[in-house]
Order: sequence, then C-alpha cells, then structure tokens
Amino acid sequence: MTGAKPKTAAERKQRVAQILKHLDALYPDATCALNHRNAWQLLVATILSAQCTDKRVNEVTPGLFAKYPAIRDFAAVSQAELAADIRSTGFFNNKAKSVIGAAKKIMADFGGKVPRTMEELLTVPGVARKTANVVLGTAYGIASGIVVDTHVQRLAGRLDLSKEKTPEKIERDLMAIIPQEKWILVSHQLILHGRSLCSARKPNCAACPISPICYAKDKSI
Repeated sequence: MTGAKPKTAAERKQRVAQILKHLDALYPDATCALNHRNAWQLLVATILSAQCTDKRVNEVTPGLFAKYPAIRDFAAVSQAELAADIRSTGFFNNKAKSVIGAAKKIMADFGGKVPRTMEELLTVPGVARKTANVVLGTAYGIASGIVVDTHVQRLAGRLDLSKEKTPEKIERDLMAIIPQEKWILVSHQLILHGRSLCSARKPNCAACPISPICYAKDKSI
C-alpha cells in the first residue's frame, strides 16, 4: 500500500516534517561513521571513502595517521608510497594525489589548518561539495549544506524530496525544504536509513515507519 501524494505546498511541508520526525525517532544520535580525531583526519578519511566502504577506511586510517601524524607529513610523502599505504581503499593513485595535494594546499594557503568555509574548502584538491559538507558539518558543526552521497541521492528520489539526478541539484532541493538546523543530522540519518532499511535492491518497507507516507514505485510489499 502506497501513501497518497500530497497535493498542496502545505501538505508537502507537513509530509517532510513527518519524515524528519520518523528519522529522529529511528536515528536520534546519527553521526559520521568515519573514525577521526580532527578536521584533517576526517578530510583524509572522506577522500579515501570514495567508492569504498567506511568500514574499510576505518581499518586503514589508524595505521596511516600513526605513520603520518601531521598534515606536513602527508605533504612530504611521495605519491607512490602513500598509494601503497592506501591501496586497499581502491583508486589509490588518484586518492594519494588528492591527499598530498590537499596537504600541500592547506600548508601553503591556510597555515596548516583545514579551512572553515565552503568557498575555501572547494579550492583544496580532492574536495567537492560532499566532502566539504562532511568536514564542515561533522568536524566544525557548521551547517553549510547537506551531504549527498549515493544513499541520500537514492532516498531523496524514493521519498519524492527531489526529482533531480545530480548531487548538487538534489542538495539544493533538500536545503530548500529541510530547516538549516537539521542539515548536519539529516545527512547522517538518511545515510543510516539507506544502509539499514531503504537499501538499493530490496528496501525493507515492512519494517519502515515512513512507509505509510512513501509512494515510491519500487516499494517492496
């Protein structure tokens, strides 16, 4: 059974509020799954997480940060050596190039400190909006936008929160309908929901409290 589609702006707003309420009940303490001690470690972990599981990244980073304790250590390492260190995360040559480039940029232009604005972060190699939002939201508590990964992208479409296909446009749609004070938390909640219930192949709609107001075409009955 699928929920009825809201017809007015007021009904749409009420439905979004209900979805957020359910997510709060399901994942009240949702947070970033990447282990880190500071903004730089989170930036590196986020770059490594592209096309890789958070679990695998968390297995690699303790040894990595023990070997390279500071940003300047990453700036000084050769690409070949770093690529070997992060090989198990996949796409290791590109990731090594990005991490070393990021370290050099942060040392040269930002006094060795990960910047706190979207505009500055987007000048750092390997950083697009998703990575910048992760760092700003989780490391600094700055709600600059909403993290749109594959889970958020899928759920935004399924829950009819956006009809767009690109992360940038989906993010814009979500920012327009979700209160700014929820931006950081809702990213983590949607990612957790995508992992636990609203999976890509066979969503567990029977266990999902959002199901009564969800009218996705690929719902499992």
